[in-house]
Amino acid sequence: MAARVDPLVLGRVIGEVVDRFVPTMVLSVRFGTRDLTNGCEIKPSVAAAAPVVQIAGRVGDLFTLVMIDPDAPSPSEPSMREWLHWLVVNIPGGADPSQGQEVVSYMSPRPALGIHRYVLVVFQQRAPVEAPPAVAPGEEAPGLRMGFSTRDFAKRHNLGLPVTAMYFNAQKERASHRRRY
Repeated sequence: MAARVDPLVLGRVIGEVVDRFVPTMVLSVRFGTRDLTNGCEIKPSVAAAAPVVQIAGRVGDLFTLVMIDPDAPSPSEPSMREWLHWLVVNIPGGADPSQGQEVVSYMSPRPALGIHRYVLVVFQQRAPVEAPPAVAPGEEAPGLRMGFSTRDFAKRHNLGLPVTAMYFNAQKERASHRRRY
């Protein structure tokens, strides 16, 4: 009988983005009617708006959600690693990110070259995170999105290891195949 390989290890999320951890929470992510599973492919046009995310947890728990692209600008030369696509802190347990404090607004996948991984990582907070005011799309300080480090962010805010994570793949669509919902 073959041993089951963790999809986060297979997709190199563990190792390149976060250290090995044992998932202790359930994470549900959906774009439109499509429920995500690790490693599935999503068309960028389907992911134009922020996904519906549900983080399990008890009342009183607080969570941080980070979404990054570790393959920017291309998987073979990820010189912008990690590109921050979304950052929400102080999400109450059992709630969705709209109930938390959005620090960096959602940016849809925009892979220019190759197949990119888009990683959602959830940390349980030990205390509320004092976050700067939310930044409007397009008004971020230079370097805010490019070169983000999930590990450094977690260390700086005393978040420890993730409690759950998920990733999906996306690649540039040909203009004739883009779908809009």
